[in-house]
Amino acid sequence: MDADVPGTVLKRERARDAVLELIESRDPGDAIPSERALCALLAVSRPTVRSAIDELVAAGLLVREHGRGMFVAPAKITQELVSGDRALSVPQAAGTWSSRLLEFTTQPAGARVGRKLRMSPAEEILYVARLRLVDGAPMAIEHLHLRAALAPGLSAAELESGDLYEHLRDTHGVHVHEAVQAIEPTVVTRAEARLLDVPELSPALLFERLTSDTEGRPVEYVHSLYRGDRYRIVSRLTLGPAATPRTAGDDHDHHPGIPPGDFALGDAVTSSTRGDIQGRLP
Repeated sequence: MDADVPGTVLKRERARDAVLELIESRDPGDAIPSERALCALLAVSRPTVRSAIDELVAAGLLVREHGRGMFVAPAKITQELVSGDRALSVPQAAGTWSSRLLEFTTQPAGARVGRKLRMSPAEEILYVARLRLVDGAPMAIEHLHLRAALAPGLSAAELESGDLYEHLRDTHGVHVHEAVQAIEPTVVTRAEARLLDVPELSPALLFERLTSDTEGRPVEYVHSLYRGDRYRIVSRLTLGPAATPRTAGDDHDHHPGIPPGDFALGDAVTSSTRGDIQGRLP
């Protein structure tokens, strides 16, 4: 465990999830309670609440208005990188990856994570926060929420020394099959900046992933923060032979980086996506 931040990551995570629960229960433009009211409601300190709110403001989920309070931000536009019926491969990212454990505990799922994992809020999950390193340099902060019943007795040492999916398959007969992942830009908070060794408010990539097994049962919910200065996503799109010029205004089948109207995609578009670790400058 990281002795420098005992409980800090988990407290901020709980505060963040509680405020997210408030956001998801309201409409865009609706107000949420003040920081002082949230401190009393969540029984946490003002800095913890402020850190969680700063993260949600930076992520575009909350809007602060001076003298008026905090409000649910307008809904975001969501766009798939590749539609579900198209080929997608994800090669291993470059570099030698390792982890440093920040939190490892069993706790109730809560309303928000419970909904994602389709389980009761009172059911237990294994919550893990870890710092991911590449060639010894901090690269990402990962928050993992796993159904506790799927991996009874899983220890911190086992998690750090082996592959979680292999452990689930070989020890508990759980076969991970599919994952839906969303990626969006954000910035790091002060606490995250310390862990990642970057300046506060540095750009970052936020990944959210929901993984299911072969029976369609949600297994884990993960959200991770990757350094924007050293990590990028590269996609290769291959247009089918039937691609022809398209008419202006025909915006279906739009892919990121290809403006609507450029191509008519008569055949499937195959895509490969990989993580690309940026080398340090001398």
